[in-house]
Amino acid sequence: MILEKPISQASINNREPIFAQLQRLLSDKKSVLEIGSGTGQHAVYFAGELPHLHWHTSDLTENHPGINQWLDEYSGDNISRPFELDVTGSWPELKVDAVYTANTLHIMGFDSVKHFFAGLPNVLNENATLIIYGPFKYNGEFTTPSNAKFDIWLKNRNPESGVRDIEAIQELAKEQGLKLMEDNAMPANNQLLVFGN
Repeated sequence: MILEKPISQASINNREPIFAQLQRLLSDKKSVLEIGSGTGQHAVYFAGELPHLHWHTSDLTENHPGINQWLDEYSGDNISRPFELDVTGSWPELKVDAVYTANTLHIMGFDSVKHFFAGLPNVLNENATLIIYGPFKYNGEFTTPSNAKFDIWLKNRNPESGVRDIEAIQELAKEQGLKLMEDNAMPANNQLLVFGN
């Protein structure tokens, strides 16, 4: 059976604004681990635009076939096949200059978010950068009514998921020696957070 290559419209919509930030943030980096590569579209697009960078993909095993379909069509040599990565389990044995994740922290349960941050020291080089894209709350408040509706939709699917409080994310990062360096407003009521040490 031939699988249909997965396509995320959200990935198409947000790749240009995200790239505008990554181009600056990753200019002096050599390697990045993407946690939750999803369809693989971001990996192929960003690696193609940033040839100086080696892009490591990762996700749960069930998403690997779709990621590999995108990688099969990529002509460069600066993307690795996906690692099996469940943040609550074992992490890949590699060290990178940056970790990038998009639209993941509100999908996973908060216990998994804690595991996400606890696992970062396993893969981050010294002076590495953590980049997180997605919606967040500030002082317990949603930034827009649409994000509040999105939060309800998420919790109907999984009560443990939901739009995260940025203060909680900062605290988890602080426990791993990371501090918020930038909070960039992005289209569609999202943020791009940049952490460093």
